[in-house]
Amino acid sequence: MMGYRGRIGIHERRALTKPYPWADRKRTVIMGVINVTPDSFSDGGLFVTPAEIERQAKRLLRQGADILDIGGESSRPFSEPVSLEEELERVIPAVEVVRSVSDCIISVDTTKAKVAHEAILKGADMINDISALRFDPEMANVLADAQVPVVLMHMKGTPRNMQKNPIYDDVMKEIGDFLHERILWAQSKGISRENIIVDPGIGFGKRFEDNLVILNQLGKLLELKAPILVGPSRKAFLGAITGEQDASKRDTATMGAVAASIMNGTSIVRVHNVAMARIVADVLDAIRNEALLRP
Repeated sequence: MMGYRGRIGIHERRALTKPYPWADRKRTVIMGVINVTPDSFSDGGLFVTPAEIERQAKRLLRQGADILDIGGESSRPFSEPVSLEEELERVIPAVEVVRSVSDCIISVDTTKAKVAHEAILKGADMINDISALRFDPEMANVLADAQVPVVLMHMKGTPRNMQKNPIYDDVMKEIGDFLHERILWAQSKGISRENIIVDPGIGFGKRFEDNLVILNQLGKLLELKAPILVGPSRKAFLGAITGEQDASKRDTATMGAVAASIMNGTSIVRVHNVAMARIVADVLDAIRNEALLRP
């Protein structure tokens, strides 16, 4: 048994208030991105020092973020994994900085159980696992002990090889079957169904046209009876549509994908430009509910 696997009792961590904000489908939840990495595809190297992290966290919260997602390992196509020690050195101080200035929901984007465990002890509220608990056999145990929400994402392969000729006969069926299996597996390990969020994995082992199918047919994943998170922000398929090669200039295109996601059933959108997404989400939420909603 690994040394960090001891139970994380309720007295040792924050208890995220229930019902969770994504349980109310009337208002879309905005997850803002804080990448504490030197090589992320859009904002690598921008938020490294404590002061930079603090400024970005405060800025995203002012703009309307409901969740801040901290990531210490780039998952862009063809990226190389980082060591456990390096990811801990990036992520844990960032969690501490954000928690010291805000009571917001903190998510940590990691596939490593040790990172998840330490982050939860330092104040993180949820884990965003792009491997859907497949890369680290201890991750499910950590999450079951802590009883915090987790995002299970579909990905074909790993970040290093996921874009090497991904092929699907029926992309929505494959994603749906995969996520259904991972939900059942997570529950078998003691993770509560109410703590599970699913993500179809836009851009993770997908051809550009696959991403379009996912966004257009997202409603099929509602059959899983789990909140849906979608993260299309600034991704390459948007550049293929618009011709914009600079990822940081794809925010307007991103909002088109955000709008489609909301209208087709997503509960959470993960974005770099929170200010734009909050406006789009508020308008789409009002249309979906046929009512003016107040924050």
